[in-house]
Amino acid sequence: MTNNSTKLLFLSTLMMGTILSISSNSWFGVWMGLEINLLSLIPLLTSNKNMMMNESSIKYFIVQAMASTMLLFSILMIQMKYPTGWETQIIPSMMISSSLLLKIGAAPFHFWFPEVMGASSWNNCLMLMTWQKIAPMMVLSYCIQLSVFIWTIIIFSIIIGAMGGLNQTSLRQLLAYSSISHLGWMISSLTVSETIWELYFIIYSLLSLIMVLLFKQMNLFFMNQIYSASNMKTEIKFMMFLSLLSLGGLPPFLGFLPKWIVMQSLMENNMTTIMTIMVVLTTITLYYYMRISFSALIMSYTENSWSMNLNQQKSSMILSLTVMISTMGLISTSTLVSLY
Repeated sequence: MTNNSTKLLFLSTLMMGTILSISSNSWFGVWMGLEINLLSLIPLLTSNKNMMMNESSIKYFIVQAMASTMLLFSILMIQMKYPTGWETQIIPSMMISSSLLLKIGAAPFHFWFPEVMGASSWNNCLMLMTWQKIAPMMVLSYCIQLSVFIWTIIIFSIIIGAMGGLNQTSLRQLLAYSSISHLGWMISSLTVSETIWELYFIIYSLLSLIMVLLFKQMNLFFMNQIYSASNMKTEIKFMMFLSLLSLGGLPPFLGFLPKWIVMQSLMENNMTTIMTIMVVLTTITLYYYMRISFSALIMSYTENSWSMNLNQQKSSMILSLTVMISTMGLISTSTLVSLY
């Protein structure tokens, strides 16, 4: 019980930190909110049973503390040198953006992210992929500029998200690289409009939630666990792969909707070249999702066919419902738009 009450306490301060930094009207308040958020997540990442989780929480703490220090020093230097109108200057904007990009784990500042994800529990992974990105990205929208620096970050994130996931065996690291790839899209949507970013983020969070729920319920952590057919029903495998393809952004699924909107808005702003590069690179992430899907549905290893007394996991109602939303989402929204 104590464990649960402390978790509840830290969860509430974690959320309070995010809300504080979003609603703050001074840079010092933003920094303070991010700091409260970081210090609340550390106790949630640690575990008495698993030493690897403790190691990942230390990695997370060091990186985030470094990013917070960078942010604070950038703000102090800027206030001394450019008291007003610094947002138009490229160097101050780059300094603050870099510290925030390090906080969310966008490439090339991404090295800590798959490491921390690889040793965390599924609940913590979900938090790292979704909630922990809200505050830094909202703050990033205040000082983001259409510069070569930001476009380099976007392209880098999508390339590394695509390449890093190709030879992964850990599902948590696979989702981490997928998250880095989605970050590239989210940052590009921020350059266009904050509303588009909000939509992208909500749909991405929903799809991540579905994947994490599935993996957690099936107790899956590595690729080879998906392949063993004896402990997983075909229906559940099918649900998992529909969700994976949706997360990858395959057209008939809901995951394609935010990408579609970002593509359209980038084209309207005459950024066709960058949009084409992004789409081509994203097909690589789709490739590794499809590779898992096909191999797991077609191949079924029989080495452990003798252990048939394993409990067959039941697919819960909530999961089926969320997968249906993920699958049918685009069809329903497209129908609504065409009717409208």
